[in-house]
Amino acid sequence: MREVLLFILLLPLSFVPWLIHTSFWDHVAIVGLFYLLIPAVVSRLMGFQWGEVGISLPNRTGLKLFAVLFLASIPLSIYGRSIPEMRSYYPVFPYSSAFDFVLGELAMGITMLAHEAFYRGFLLFPLAKKNEWLAVILQDIPYTIVHIGKPGIEVPYAFIAGIVFAKMDLKGESFVPSFLLHWLGSAFFDVLCAL
Repeated sequence: MREVLLFILLLPLSFVPWLIHTSFWDHVAIVGLFYLLIPAVVSRLMGFQWGEVGISLPNRTGLKLFAVLFLASIPLSIYGRSIPEMRSYYPVFPYSSAFDFVLGELAMGITMLAHEAFYRGFLLFPLAKKNEWLAVILQDIPYTIVHIGKPGIEVPYAFIAGIVFAKMDLKGESFVPSFLLHWLGSAFFDVLCAL
């Protein structure tokens, strides 16, 4: 029952960062607060251990899946770069030098860490104990919704990615594989778009 209660309590936080329109840097802080810090405190107060919410080192299966999917994402990124809407949207952070670009990618790492901890950790792992496929779908719906407003192709892509990420993380017993895939895939795509 506490697994369902945690999901219900945290679900509204999915939309808070998208309701507050701020600068890129403020957005990073807001996502960190609402997707990582608040859920961590709430889950601990409810008696969840870190491993129960996906906060642990991944097993070998998770790392292998990350590596395979990262390699598979390279052709998708190359194709995505050919879409003008994608090329003009990314990277989402301001930069005027290589140093600024690296800082932006590190900030994106924090954002991706918070996203994956929230959707594939706090929302997914506890509920998956009760019903794995229901948990996979329930975490994926808000994850897909928050992609509305980005280039149109991202909405169906986010829906599929949310399912793939969730299954990979459950097999890997950690949200770290999806964090690595999301961040490194995003960074690779940003580099392609910036060139």
